[in-house]
Amino acid sequence: MKQLSNLLFHTTLKAPIGLLKIVNSEIGVRRIILPSESDDLFITDLNMIEDTRLLRPVCDELTAYFDGTVKKFTVPIDLQTTQFRKLALNEVNCIEYGKTASYKEIAERIGNPKAVRAVGGANAHNPIPIIIPCHRVIAYDGTLGGYGGGLEMKKYLLRLEGSLFD
Repeated sequence: MKQLSNLLFHTTLKAPIGLLKIVNSEIGVRRIILPSESDDLFITDLNMIEDTRLLRPVCDELTAYFDGTVKKFTVPIDLQTTQFRKLALNEVNCIEYGKTASYKEIAERIGNPKAVRAVGGANAHNPIPIIIPCHRVIAYDGTLGGYGGGLEMKKYLLRLEGSLFD
């Protein structure tokens, strides 16, 4: 079995919401850093190489998403998080384009209905926003809840997908 190196590859993408910083491992997308988030990862990781060629597929899909032509991402991901967060985020990844689900619904779907706050924590620490659509998770009462990129960005993404009308 081939052993993978610890190399990470990065690029930036100019998107309607601002500059996205994208990090890939040899497996797939590992991190998307939103414009409002800290990019400390770039300072602390010494094994990062800029590579626009390797990251072209994810950039193309993100660009098509913002253009409204991609409704489901197909690029491979490399989700590095705790088992619970992985379980919750995998369920979040099942929310269809143009739809929303509550934190409570996600907790119920993963078989842990009392874990509503933990699902919120998983969303808050989603390392691959947009591709894993944590912006589609809302509060049980229909309010937006929070978003790492800020509520205006969450509203923008939900409007783009046609699930927020105000």
